[in-house]
Amino acid sequence: MKLLLKAVTIASAIVATPVLSQTWTLAPEGSHLAYGSIKKDTVGEVNSFTNLSGQVGPDGKADIEIDLSSVETNIDIRNERMVEYVFRKAGSASLTVQFDMADVTALSVGETTIVDVEAMLSLAGTDVAFDAEMFVARLSETSVLVSTNDMVFISTEDAGVDAGVEKLMELADLPGITRTVPITARLIFNLNEKKAQAEPAATAVTAAVAIEGDVKAGKKVFRKCIACHKLDENRHTVGPSLHRIIGATAGQADGFKFSAPLQESGIIWTPDTLTAFLADPKGTVPGNKMQFRGLKKEADILNVIAYLQAEAQG
Repeated sequence: MKLLLKAVTIASAIVATPVLSQTWTLAPEGSHLAYGSIKKDTVGEVNSFTNLSGQVGPDGKADIEIDLSSVETNIDIRNERMVEYVFRKAGSASLTVQFDMADVTALSVGETTIVDVEAMLSLAGTDVAFDAEMFVARLSETSVLVSTNDMVFISTEDAGVDAGVEKLMELADLPGITRTVPITARLIFNLNEKKAQAEPAATAVTAAVAIEGDVKAGKKVFRKCIACHKLDENRHTVGPSLHRIIGATAGQADGFKFSAPLQESGIIWTPDTLTAFLADPKGTVPGNKMQFRGLKKEADILNVIAYLQAEAQG
């Protein structure tokens, strides 16, 4: 599942990177998708998938397929248990991504860039949306490498595989397996052998610089928050759901136990009150349980609030 994630991000990069209108095909021999897990709090392991396929079309849509039966954990019985209990005997998982070609200008051979991508992983009937930052390198006129710029993390709950992980723990008599999984990817895409055709020069677009209140930039800032907060309604984790946070009363969400200081603060979450709180949570509401120390850049605060206004109010 994690691998799927990577594949999608990689596909995205490949589409955007070469300013060409042909189809790019994943080269499985040079590509690698891996994920890590920790058992018993101290035992770390790296697993991977050995059979990947996919392509990126002229329209910027990436379709990646991961053969789930090719999971490699280095232990045969564990491979079988992963397929049966975690992947629920699904033959493959799919990853789809639509890239904005304006995000990346044409790369010459040897040049690199970093792009933000959005993807959807579909695994055994469960869809997981995620975003990532990808490093893209133009290896040759007909080859592009895409890799995760930072690790991507996926929760087993979001992927719908918690029950399978519980079963693995039971079978292996383990006290615990991590429920947030780090993923890395190295994907290589080759231009189909048909004669490559460059797009008109007008296709190259200079990326706009993020300014105050930029939703896209705010989505990147929200990565600092996503470990504790979700935007889905009533989806409480370490922290409360931020669904419709603008206009809500602080400390008053059903199903989540807030600290007394926040419940008694009387704060209504507006852009102004959120600005103050995000800059200094402890100073704004002394004694609240939030451990995050705050955002230090004014632009980050304005951008993440713009993102919340756009994405959390529906």
